[in-house]
Amino acid sequence: MGGVVQHESRADASPRPLASRRAMLGALLYLFLGPLLLFAAAGTVRWPMGWFYVALTLLLAIGSRVVVWRRNPDLLRERGRYASAEGAPGWDRVLSLGVGMVGPIIVGIVAGLHHRFGWPAVVPLGVQVLAAVLLAVNYGLGAWAMVSNPFFSAVVRLQGDRGHAVVAQGPYRWVRHPAYLGACIGILMLPLMLDALWALVPATLTAVAVVVRTALEDRFLRRNLPGYADYAQRTRYRLLPGLW
Repeated sequence: MGGVVQHESRADASPRPLASRRAMLGALLYLFLGPLLLFAAAGTVRWPMGWFYVALTLLLAIGSRVVVWRRNPDLLRERGRYASAEGAPGWDRVLSLGVGMVGPIIVGIVAGLHHRFGWPAVVPLGVQVLAAVLLAVNYGLGAWAMVSNPFFSAVVRLQGDRGHAVVAQGPYRWVRHPAYLGACIGILMLPLMLDALWALVPATLTAVAVVVRTALEDRFLRRNLPGYADYAQRTRYRLLPGLW
């Protein structure tokens, strides 16, 4: 999705401070609730790989948001309008909460329990390091998508107030939903990085939910966003080049 950014109307200017506060509170909740629950489930703070995971994700999350804020601060305000976004389908509100908050938290809790109860550790250190690298790829891909797409939103909706148009630049040249590709990579790498294979169960379910959301959002945009059907003909793959 995308095109040229247009100035917001006066009618849309007044909610900016509230949307900004929501975006900030949502970001803080996202950044700190997960690590707290991870270590609470683990029952200890003596977990070097757990601390490495938390430090890495905090650094990547904050860094990616700073990059996006410097390039397009209006985008972060738009993403802060989750609760008040008009025209967002009910299914997407549910799925966005599930894949963006509930799923990752459950994965983290199961990983913490895995550490607490000493369940078998079978992931080699080299695989854990590779998982950390791919986790960074997730954040990088998400930031690239947000920088490239001025209409990147927390929920799918037609942003007529912002001159919504199709984006075909950046990672959108190769797949139609690059941030969802990054999300699938990230959620599946968490159990491998923390050597918690039981956490792959909720991680896989979350990744499946991302795929379902991708399919539903793609259908919504084909039906409602002018030019998207033509874009879909040019950029064939929704999520994974060569497959789907």
